[in-house]
Amino acid sequence: MKLPLLAAVVGSAAAFAPAPVTKTTSSLSVAYNPEFGGEDFDPMGFGKMHEIKGAFPGMFPHTQYLEESEIKHGRMAMLAWTGVFATEGLGWHFPGAPVADDWATALPVWAREDPGGFGLILAFIMIAEGEGVSHAGDNFRGLSKKVPGDMGFDWMGMTKKLSEEKQARYKTVEKKNGRAAMIAMASLFAFKSIPGSVPIMDLLGAN
Repeated sequence: MKLPLLAAVVGSAAAFAPAPVTKTTSSLSVAYNPEFGGEDFDPMGFGKMHEIKGAFPGMFPHTQYLEESEIKHGRMAMLAWTGVFATEGLGWHFPGAPVADDWATALPVWAREDPGGFGLILAFIMIAEGEGVSHAGDNFRGLSKKVPGDMGFDWMGMTKKLSEEKQARYKTVEKKNGRAAMIAMASLFAFKSIPGSVPIMDLLGAN
């Protein structure tokens, strides 16, 4: 399993480079993607689908929802990647926690052997999901009053100690790392479920 982990790291390493600081203007604005010269990179027009006239009200998501979703799924992918690397690459496990033979089968093993802990995690996810999507306003329709990705969880006050420029830079780094992690996790799932779908894994002799 160490070889697939190494391959995924190599394939996504470029996305971890620091980026210049710029101001974000919209959820799909490339203010945090200066490689595109400050222009929106949205060739499919997903960020403008909510503006389609004649469509059912609320049929397509607003850019607030799209940015919130990108940040959220990037964070989940980073946590997932860290979990896979810690358990499969380093062999780390919480004392007394269920242990599966393979990370791809760990979820049902955990749910079966520790239903209480599994339920608590699901409850936490539901609370976080509600807070991120609708608690501060319906971001699917562009009515949210909060900044996408801001869960209000900064009990140590770390962001208050940073300048606006550093906060903008860290937001850029988080999004880039999240995108890299989503690509890495997608490659691991593909490698597990579709033989030969990730050629670099085969080149490295992963199994």
